[in-house]
Amino acid sequence: MSWQKRVFEFPGGFLEVNDYGDDSTEQRADMRFRATCLGYLRTDVSGIGQLWDESQMRQRAAQLGYDFAGVVVYDPASGRPPLARLKAQVNRLDAEAVIVPGPEHFEGGRVPGALVEQVDVVTLHPEETYARGGRSTMRPIA
Repeated sequence: MSWQKRVFEFPGGFLEVNDYGDDSTEQRADMRFRATCLGYLRTDVSGIGQLWDESQMRQRAAQLGYDFAGVVVYDPASGRPPLARLKAQVNRLDAEAVIVPGPEHFEGGRVPGALVEQVDVVTLHPEETYARGGRSTMRPIA
């Protein structure tokens, strides 16, 4: 029996279907979903290394098996709250994680606890994951 593999993409994942070309009961569809993640960086911290940081975030997302939706770039000169756009994008895309070059891209050089309550936060330097659900490597704020 021969079959043909078909792949259909949709926002947030893809559907892989094995088409046997007949109406047999052996047909089956395998749904494979990859969780979505976003990148986040500050232009004043990345500076001229912004493209390098973006490529490193994309590479890390691929290593972790995430569907990388894009990078939220924060420019302090905009006068907007630093995490407002990031949180809005996380909600809109139903993202599971945010990847950042390092904790220095957040206010005070610390990963915000409010963000960790919503998504997993992965830092590249140092390589750490701040996981939802209380099992994280975050140090308590004194």
